[in-house]
Amino acid sequence: MSVPLLTALADRQRTGSRPGRRDDGLRIALAIEGGGSRAAYSAGMTLALDEAGLTDAFDDVYGTSGGALNGAWLLSGEAQQWLRSWAWPEVAAAKVTDPRRMFRGGPIVDLRRLVHHVYESITPMDFDAIVANPIGFHPIATDAVTGESADLAPYVTDRLGAQTALRASSCIPLLAGRPVRVGDRTYVDGGLSEGVPFRTALAQGATHVLVLRTRRADQRAVPPSRLERLLLAPYFLRHGRAAGAAHIGRHRTYADDDLRLAAGTSADVPTLMEVRPPLGSPDVSRLSADLSVIDAAIEQGRAVMHAFLDG
Repeated sequence: MSVPLLTALADRQRTGSRPGRRDDGLRIALAIEGGGSRAAYSAGMTLALDEAGLTDAFDDVYGTSGGALNGAWLLSGEAQQWLRSWAWPEVAAAKVTDPRRMFRGGPIVDLRRLVHHVYESITPMDFDAIVANPIGFHPIATDAVTGESADLAPYVTDRLGAQTALRASSCIPLLAGRPVRVGDRTYVDGGLSEGVPFRTALAQGATHVLVLRTRRADQRAVPPSRLERLLLAPYFLRHGRAAGAAHIGRHRTYADDDLRLAAGTSADVPTLMEVRPPLGSPDVSRLSADLSVIDAAIEQGRAVMHAFLDG
C-alpha cells in the first residue's frame, strides 16, 4: 500500500535514512517551480525544509530556473546561510538584472555575472558539494531547437557542469541573451516547457513528489501578449522555432499541471503534493528588484512550509 508523502518523509527522518542507502523501496523527489524573483517564495519553502531537517529525506531535487537555483543551495549544504540572499542589498548591487545593459548590446539578465561572480565571490556556492551530494540534482531546461523539456542532470558532474546547467535552466529568452550550450545542444529557460518540474520526476520513477510553487492558488500563467510575441519572434527564428512554440503554449501546460497537482494533493493517499504561497501574499514579478517585497516572500514561503509540515 502507498504511504502518504508526509508520513514517508517523517519515517525517513525518524529512522535516520540516508540518501543512497534506503531500504523503504520509495523514491521521494522535491520539485521546485521557478519564476525569476518570484522564486523567493520557493526559497523560503526550501529553507524551511532544511530547517526541519528534511533535506536528507529526499532522493532527488528537480528545479526549473529560479527553482534550480534554490535546489542548488539546498544541496550545497548551506541553505540556511544563503537562501535569504535573494533579498540582500549586496547581491542586488551586483546588477545581475540591469535594463541599461540592453543599450550596450548586453543581456538584461546577466547569468554569467550571477553564477561566476555572485556565486563565486558574494554568496559562494559550494558547487563541488552539489556534485558530490548523493541526492540527485536535476536542473530542467528547454531544448532551444526542439522545444522539449530536458533534464540536465547528466551534465552535473563537475563544478563547471553544474554552473552551466544553472545558467541554461535560467536563460530567459531575449532577456538573458543567446541560448546556453550544454554538451552538443543549446538550451533556454526551463519554464518554457516545464515550469513546474514534477512531470519529469514522475517519469523517472519517483513514487512521491513534493512540489514547491511560486504562484498562489488564485494565480494562473497567462499567454504571452501580442507585443511579447513580436519582440521574441526574431530571437526564436534565430535560435529555435520549437522553443518559441513552447513559450506560446506554456499557459496550457500550467493549467494541466494545476489540475493534476490538485487531484494528487487531494488523493486518498497523497503521494503528489504541492505547497503554494498563501492567498493574499504579494505579487512578485519575474524581474522585481524590490528587496522588501522579495524578503517578505521568502518569509511567507518559509512560514507556509512550516505550517504544512506541522499540519
